[in-house]
Amino acid sequence: MVRTTSDTAEEVALSTLEEPGHAIDPEAVVAGERNIEGRSLSHIAWGRLRKDKVALTGAAFIVFLVVVALLAPLIVKVTGGPPNAFHEDLLDMNFGGIPIGAFGGMSWDHPMGVETVNGRDIFSRVLYGARISLLIAILATIVSVVIGTVVGIVAGFFGGWVDAVLSRVMDVFLAFPILVFAIALSGVFPNEAFGLKGLPLRLALLVFVIGFFNWPYIGRIVRGQTISLREREYVEAARSLGARRPYILFTELLPNLLAPILVYATLIIPTNILFEAALSFLGVGVPPPTASWGGMLSDAVNFYTVPHFMFWPGLAIFLTVLAFNLFGDGLRDAFDPKSSR
Repeated sequence: MVRTTSDTAEEVALSTLEEPGHAIDPEAVVAGERNIEGRSLSHIAWGRLRKDKVALTGAAFIVFLVVVALLAPLIVKVTGGPPNAFHEDLLDMNFGGIPIGAFGGMSWDHPMGVETVNGRDIFSRVLYGARISLLIAILATIVSVVIGTVVGIVAGFFGGWVDAVLSRVMDVFLAFPILVFAIALSGVFPNEAFGLKGLPLRLALLVFVIGFFNWPYIGRIVRGQTISLREREYVEAARSLGARRPYILFTELLPNLLAPILVYATLIIPTNILFEAALSFLGVGVPPPTASWGGMLSDAVNFYTVPHFMFWPGLAIFLTVLAFNLFGDGLRDAFDPKSSR
């Protein structure tokens, strides 16, 4: 049987539209026994993503970490105890408060051992540190995404002097020494402001510093995508039908920008986790005795002869950042397969 050009094109179309894991018989479709079902971009991306075992492993670890962080108060009741409870009876005060037993005093009651000098349970502090790190990183990412998306889409859509001004503003923020500013701001900020004080005020300050000064990265990405989309046929069709600019921005452009925005958000979260850990390590992040991974590393530096003290928070940061990066890479490849080539 000789295949015609139309037959070949038809089979290619059928192979493109078929659901992952469910083969479609071309002859059955031609005979009218089965209909061709189109797939949206999200369905196509999900079909690619669920084949990426590495990305799914990262996503599973993220879900596990979030669940564990949310259930931390219940988990520590079973093992470890409150994160700020002292256990001096587990320390050898004759040797500088070093934990009694092997591997930093690891036991069934204290799976990761206890801290030097004060005997606080490391497992409980790692769990509560996950709550702080994830909360700050996610809220800061939301701030960056909102500001960057608004500025980027406005700059890319309007162009001209608007684009020039906003692009220079992005350059200024990109050149700004964020770490130095965060250290200076934390040192001069009052203990009470905007109706907040103590830990809530410091968390809000960290979210503001990390989120507000990182938006230019996503702003540039959104601007570039908007410039490439504003000349597409569907945008020109909307203009020819008399659509106003707000309608084009929110109905035609923004839905097509959700994929790159989502991908970049998953990649910026681990960066924010590291930034929060760095600020806490330098002593200008989460104030003690609140548990945070960076603060635990900062305390562990003074006891470098007890490696377990530094190992567990460092491992938590490493695995969390790795999981977000793996999931973000897989999500990017799912929405844009050409990016992995």
